[in-house]
Amino acid sequence: MGDRKSRMDLWVNVVGTVTFVLVMAGILLALLYAPTEKTLGDSQRIFYLHMPMAWIALGPGFTVVFALSIAYLVTGKMKFDRWASASAEIGVIFTTITLLTGSLWGKQEWGVYWDWEPRLTTTLVLWFIYVGYLLLRAIAGEGPRRARLSAVYGIVGWVDVPIVFLSIWLWRTLLHPKILSARGFAMDSRMILALMVCLVAITFLYLWLLMVRARTRTLESEISGLRAQLRRRNRRGGNQ
Repeated sequence: MGDRKSRMDLWVNVVGTVTFVLVMAGILLALLYAPTEKTLGDSQRIFYLHMPMAWIALGPGFTVVFALSIAYLVTGKMKFDRWASASAEIGVIFTTITLLTGSLWGKQEWGVYWDWEPRLTTTLVLWFIYVGYLLLRAIAGEGPRRARLSAVYGIVGWVDVPIVFLSIWLWRTLLHPKILSARGFAMDSRMILALMVCLVAITFLYLWLLMVRARTRTLESEISGLRAQLRRRNRRGGNQ
C-alpha cells in the first residue's frame, strides 16, 4: 500500500510539473505569439481557453465518467466509482468555464451573452445533467448503493455528449463556426500552434486534477472506514 501511494505521489508531481510548463507556454503563445484576429480583435484570444475546456468536457471529462461507471458495474470495485466521481467534478467545473467564456466571446461576436442555438443549449443541458450527478452523490449516502446509482446515472447522462459534439452538423447554426473541415483547420498556422499547445496543456491540467482529486477520494474512503471500525469497537466495548 505504501509503495502504491509513493508511486501515485510521484506521478502527481511529474504530471503537475509538466502541466505547469505547458500552461505557461500556452499562455505566452495565446497572448503574445498568436496574431490578432481581424474581426474580433484581442477578444478572440478567449478561444484558446474556451475550446480546450470544451474538449475536456466532451472528451475526457464525462467520457471517463461513462467508461468508469461501466467498469464499476462490471467489477464492483469502488476505485472506479471514486475516479468517476472525481472526473465528474472536474468536468462540471470545466463545463462551467466553457459556458462562461463562451458567453463572453458571444457578447463580442454576436452582441449577446446567450443565444438558444443548438450547441449552447445542449451544452447547458449537459451541465445540468452532471450537476444532477453530483447532487445525487451528495444525498445518496456512502457505499455500494450510491456507487450503483451514480454509475447508472453517469452512463445514461453521457448520451448528451455526442449530441453536443454533433449539434453543429445536426442542426443549422451560424453562431458556432466549423473550424475543422476536410482541408484542416481554417486558421492561421500560428493560431493553430497556440491552440494545440493550450489543448495539450488543459488536457494535462485535467489529468493532474483528476489524480489529485481521486487520491483525496481514496483518503476520504480510508478515513470513513477507520471511523466505522472505531464506532464498532466502541459499541462492542460498551456492550461489555
